[in-house]
Amino acid sequence: MPIRVSLASAVLGNEGVLLQEFLTFTLSEKINRMERRNFFKGIGAGLLAGGFLSHLSGNDLLGAAIPLPPEAYDMIAVKGGEPEVMFDKGIAAMGGMKRFVKKGQTVVVKPNIGWDVSVERGGNTNPKLVARIVKHCLDAGAKEVYTFDNTCDNWVKCYETSGIEAAVKAVGGKVVPGNTESYYKTVKIPNGRVLKEAKVHELLISADVFINVPILKHHSSAQVSIAMKNLMGIVWDRRYWHRNNLQQCIADMVTWRKPDLNVIDAYRVMMKNGPRGVSEADVTVMKSLLLSTDIVAADAAAAKLFGSEPSDIEHIKLAHEMKLGTIDLKSLNIQRITV
Repeated sequence: MPIRVSLASAVLGNEGVLLQEFLTFTLSEKINRMERRNFFKGIGAGLLAGGFLSHLSGNDLLGAAIPLPPEAYDMIAVKGGEPEVMFDKGIAAMGGMKRFVKKGQTVVVKPNIGWDVSVERGGNTNPKLVARIVKHCLDAGAKEVYTFDNTCDNWVKCYETSGIEAAVKAVGGKVVPGNTESYYKTVKIPNGRVLKEAKVHELLISADVFINVPILKHHSSAQVSIAMKNLMGIVWDRRYWHRNNLQQCIADMVTWRKPDLNVIDAYRVMMKNGPRGVSEADVTVMKSLLLSTDIVAADAAAAKLFGSEPSDIEHIKLAHEMKLGTIDLKSLNIQRITV
């Protein structure tokens, strides 16, 4: 009996409209018995005019031909649903939140809440996604789940306008401020090349589990703002980073503590004028989500979604060179899910 596999290919037209075409390939049982890695490499990727989305991996672009246990996947890529639905699918494919959160543990969920802008502007992580992650943590038995950010605009307005404060509280999570230096404690960064120490929010120092939830967007200084860049929101003195090789400092911070899980919000993607944006015209709706324990691989895949080569983003390349993760997406097992 023939086996069918669907390949989603997205194209950004001149009007800036995201179009999706679904191509169906009929594969014989003989082809299905081919060695999986060579098979997917042979299919290749759906290429995009304008280049903002290309394939994430040679192994599991279409979902594995042979099912793997959840822990065998290096990344889950989900497309086509609402943020909370995509997370439900993605975390299930990774084995569920109980893989990361144990009963009685304290969890920090760190979104981007840096800007006093609406959800439609794409400046902050989607509140529906943040709330769903918090709920999964609590359902897994977490004792406390905290959310915070060291915001750029007024923190009270950021928390309110983003919708994140209300969404988190509605599911039983706790929202704390990050606007006062007394909340931060000095930690050593012994493996940093430029960044040797930093004042980190005290919640991160004591938390059992750290879940990093950035939004994918353009950044005028760092090229893109994704998972590694989101760590700037856990420290007090960001100005030091900007004065002293920003790209290297971003990579250096990963050496202090890697998040246990990275969930990248690529539902609404700010393609220009980041990190704050100017209007909704800066935003393209991609309806995508990436989950990975490897912060470098997560950023590399998100950079591909954005239309950039990971090796062209300095802090991603540096982190790869420092062996903090990998940008070699073809070496990873990536499960692709379409909602």
